[in-house]
Amino acid sequence: MSAKYLSVDNVSMRFGGLLALDGVSFEIERGSIVGLIGPNGSGKTTMMNVVSGVYKPSGGSVTFEGTRIGRVATHDVCKLGIARTFQVVKPFVNLTVRENVAVGAMYGRYGAKRRGSAAFARADELLEFVGLARVAGRPASELTIPDRKRLEVAKALALDPEVLLLDEVMAGLNHSEVDEALELVRALKARGLTIVIVEHLMKAIMSVSTTVIVLAEGKKIAEGPPLEVTQSPQVIEAYLGSRFAIRHAAERARSALRQAQDDISK
Repeated sequence: MSAKYLSVDNVSMRFGGLLALDGVSFEIERGSIVGLIGPNGSGKTTMMNVVSGVYKPSGGSVTFEGTRIGRVATHDVCKLGIARTFQVVKPFVNLTVRENVAVGAMYGRYGAKRRGSAAFARADELLEFVGLARVAGRPASELTIPDRKRLEVAKALALDPEVLLLDEVMAGLNHSEVDEALELVRALKARGLTIVIVEHLMKAIMSVSTTVIVLAEGKKIAEGPPLEVTQSPQVIEAYLGSRFAIRHAAERARSALRQAQDDISK
């Protein structure tokens, strides 16, 4: 397993006078689930756009299996093995659910090798996998929000990626729908996919991620195992403010002192 599977090296992204990403670096191992978190405006979606080739970075580079993403046409990035979902789902509303997924299968990584019948067979397989086989023949415009989220995942999978970027696929879902979405993410990992997931729900990040990366104001402020990262005062301050971070640190110090006193009394 190579640490250089997907590498983000000192990436910056500038929009006029706005520096949306400022020297961000990290590496993703094959088969991992990486949670990308941070406050609103921290640069999470911008980073997803850079990794997927939608944006070409102002500085630094993204390398996937030895190929620099910035040198590849945006529409060809998926042929390298990277696919993504979007925060705002936009299916082809005039097509059926099945046709939406078949489009990806026809024009994705292996699309040149597929005939129409094979693309529809692939669509049927993926709709069964994500739980949408029951609505395959319905217009995409009729789907509920949870089902549109699942369709977004199925469309991305139809591109036959090795790396799947999930941008807030759980936003707007209720508790039971979030649990179902988490099971889908675990099933994707079981298929061998490498996953980068942007999400505000800490429950989701904590339960599925092997590594968490935290962005704030365009900079990486933390990286590591989920529990370790979410207990970091710097991360807590970025989310909840400095006063909360100070209280949290003080409570942890008091807890450690109580534990030490208990150990001594024993």
